[in-house]
Formats: sequence, C-alpha cells, structure tokens
Amino acid sequence: MSAKKEAGSIWHGFKAFLMRGNVVDLAVAVVIGAAFTNIVNSVVKGIINPLVGAIGTQNLDSYSSCLKGPCAKATDGSVRIMWGSVLGATLTFLITAAVVYFLMVLPMSKYLARQAARKAAREGTKEIIEVSELEVLKEIRDALVAQRGSGQAER
Repeated sequence: MSAKKEAGSIWHGFKAFLMRGNVVDLAVAVVIGAAFTNIVNSVVKGIINPLVGAIGTQNLDSYSSCLKGPCAKATDGSVRIMWGSVLGATLTFLITAAVVYFLMVLPMSKYLARQAARKAAREGTKEIIEVSELEVLKEIRDALVAQRGSGQAER
C-alpha cells in the first residue's frame, strides 16, 4: 500500500471516529461540565461552606496528627499526617455531589419522567381512539350484515 493511500485511510478512519455520536456527545459533556463546575463551586463556596462554617470551621487543612516525633517543625524529622485536608476534600466532594444531585439531577429526572408520562398518555389516547374507531366500524359492518341478512330472508 502506498504512503498516500495509507495516510488517506488513516485520515478517513480518524474522521469517522470523530464524527461518531459518542465522541461528539462526550466532547459536549466535557465542555458543559467545565462550565457547570463554576456554578457548582460558587454554590458550594458561597452558600454551603458558610453554613457549614457557622457550625464548625471552613478550613480543615490545619488539622493533623504526628506519627513520629513532636511535630514542632517540618524539618525536625517528624512524620505528620494531614488528615484535615483529606477530610476537607471528602466533605467538599460530598457537598458538591449533593448540590449537583438535588439541584440538577433530581429536578431533571422528574422533568423527564413527566415528559415520558405525557407522551405515554398521548400515545394511550391515540390507541383508545384507534380502538374505538375500529369497534365502531365493526359494529357498522355487523349491522349491515344483519340488515342484509334480514332483507334477504323476507324476499
């Protein structure tokens, strides 16, 4: 295979890969997610953290424990476990996840469920109309057959 054909097939394959729905959807999700991050961070930092800070502290990074030595200085050979920063990151994650779930996921799922119920109701109405029309047509046919049968018996 020539280098030109190989380059063309590679380009064609790459183009097909990019044009798949999954790749485009993923790219859109990443861009929207990045933009949405600012909103979530603002809600967490501006509303949730001050509420949590009213109960306790807003910054847990200074909490630590010593495994070895007095931990008076960073250069004295002591081993410090910074469990406060891990706890703070965990709480930030949980708060962020709760904000996303309760302010975005839950309302969106309720909205989609209502839309699905409306669509099902419309389709159910169409089926009822179609069934009732079919039943009426059957009744008309049966009445015509009965009428034709009684008219032939009198002759």
